[in-house]
Amino acid sequence: MPPAPPARRSAFAEGTDRLRAAATTEPGRLRIIGAVLALLVVAFGAVTAWQCSQRASAADDVLHRSQPLSSGAADIYRSLADANTAASSGFLAGGAEPAATRDRYEKDISTAAGGLVTAAANAEPGSPSEATIARLNRLLPEYKGLIERARTYNRQGYPVGGAYLRYANEKMQQDMLPAAEELYTRENARLDADYADATPYPWAAIALGVAALAALGWAQRRDRLRTNRVLNRGLVAAGSATMVALLWLTVGHTVARSDLDGSYDHGIRSLTVLHDARIASLKARGNENLSLVARGAETVTVDGEQYDAYYHDFDKDMAVLGKGLDQAARLADDSGGTAPVKAAQDSAALWRQRHTAARTDDESGDYQQALDKVIGAQGTTGECFDGVDGDLARAIGHEQARFRRAATAGRDAMTGLPAGAAVLALLGAAGALAGIGRRLSEYR
Repeated sequence: MPPAPPARRSAFAEGTDRLRAAATTEPGRLRIIGAVLALLVVAFGAVTAWQCSQRASAADDVLHRSQPLSSGAADIYRSLADANTAASSGFLAGGAEPAATRDRYEKDISTAAGGLVTAAANAEPGSPSEATIARLNRLLPEYKGLIERARTYNRQGYPVGGAYLRYANEKMQQDMLPAAEELYTRENARLDADYADATPYPWAAIALGVAALAALGWAQRRDRLRTNRVLNRGLVAAGSATMVALLWLTVGHTVARSDLDGSYDHGIRSLTVLHDARIASLKARGNENLSLVARGAETVTVDGEQYDAYYHDFDKDMAVLGKGLDQAARLADDSGGTAPVKAAQDSAALWRQRHTAARTDDESGDYQQALDKVIGAQGTTGECFDGVDGDLARAIGHEQARFRRAATAGRDAMTGLPAGAAVLALLGAAGALAGIGRRLSEYR
């Protein structure tokens, strides 16, 4: 019988044998070392470019997408609350509604409608935000219709106008403002998510960079021990390129992280507190006006005692405003942020004093005297509210500018890093191959 033919071996097994045989010779070992060094350096560059691109994109989203949308959602809430306040102020003025009050109401409604258009354009299809925006777009015309009916009956002197105004306020307080707050909360969550994507250290890239430097250092030492040459130029060039890329990555991202954290700590936190305080002041002013519109028709029972519902809500809103202003004062760390907050605190304190006097007149039956102290020509609570609102607007503008400066610096700190790391990695890999190739040429 003829001998059986040898069994065929797989390509993988043959490749493994060839690699093992090559590793027993110095040229074979050098080729393996060169391939590993080049692979490590290229992997370092690729991972660096990938992770830095992700963080740079997230930082740009913080600056140009999520934070503007968060502020836009806050503006929608503020505009709706301010429109409600302006509507009640105009109603208290009677048939001769001041043109400034009417213009303020119309401007607020237009601002809210424009903000909803922008929010709808940036909402993901089918998302909860899209449903909330659609709900607000449906409720806004209904609210406007109720306000116009209230105005019409008020001009004609019919008491039913007050009922329509209270119904419009109920729709605003129970349906529209909670929906706007829900939108604001979601946009803030998106902002926090973008910050979470932009600030973590790229540990995978840093680990690969350290591993590549260690491998290059080992290869350099091995070459010196075997040849007595002090330096291998190719390996030195590869190590230098890798070191520059690693330093650029570490320092650049550290600076970017510091600036982004600063934009959050000294910008976003203050903006959130200031927006909440401004909304509380708007709600307080609206309840103050509606307490005079209702004239005791709406009551609430607390701990067995009965109170005017709007005065009770006013007290709660002013408490929120006071806490918000105190927190904003603690967060403000320069004169540009401290001055408007201090002015708002002074205006809020004066507002409480004037409101107490107006409420005393109202509860004692002197309605006209109370009305004059709320919407009169001078020395009114309306002046105090306008002062608080204007001071908070100035503080918000200041903190917004600080946020933009810090967030822009954070984003710019990573400019060019992905492309630069990729180029340096390619140069480092080429240097490693050239250095190993120089040693291989000695065996030919």
